[in-house]
Amino acid sequence: MQELTIGKNDAGQRLDRFIAKNLPLLPPALLQKYIRLKRVKVNGKGAKRDARLQTGDILQLYINDEFFDKPKEENLFLSIFQPRLNIVYEDENLLLADKRPGLVVHADETEKVNTLINHIQAYLYQKREWNPRRENAFTPALCNRIDRNTGGIVIAAKNAETLRIINEKIRTHELEKSYLCVTVGRPQPPGEKLKAFCEKMSQGNW
Repeated sequence: MQELTIGKNDAGQRLDRFIAKNLPLLPPALLQKYIRLKRVKVNGKGAKRDARLQTGDILQLYINDEFFDKPKEENLFLSIFQPRLNIVYEDENLLLADKRPGLVVHADETEKVNTLINHIQAYLYQKREWNPRRENAFTPALCNRIDRNTGGIVIAAKNAETLRIINEKIRTHELEKSYLCVTVGRPQPPGEKLKAFCEKMSQGNW
């Protein structure tokens, strides 16, 4: 629980909008839920989301400490209220997710929040299988990655030992990755192999 005292510059704001501004990692839907459950109190009492704050009001926020952190790339998973995952296998050590085309696996210059790893971390956090505040360094991580426009199975490790084991199996080719390609027409002859090199071109030449 944390307390905030409303100063004159914050007076007059709606309760939910003030909290959303000060806790940007807290998903809006979760904030509204906390207000309904009276985990947000004004001067010791529950309040409606549209209550107007007054100078000197004391807010008591019964909200997990991690939501008070400043947004950084490594904690943006907190802002995902309902993780969207197609899980094909899961146990205590790893998770296999069927990534849909169009979803990036890690953050890039175009997307920071809606990534596969953020959805996986949000899922494990909400299941209470993982909490970054109880870990010194490890976070659930992907063992392999596939491109944004490709769909397929991605392996996520829930602990450091599994990450090391799966990475070693990939390195030694004990685990291999295969792609299915849709072609226009039937390759001739159908039993031969087509070999070619992929060349990354500038964005304007795609």
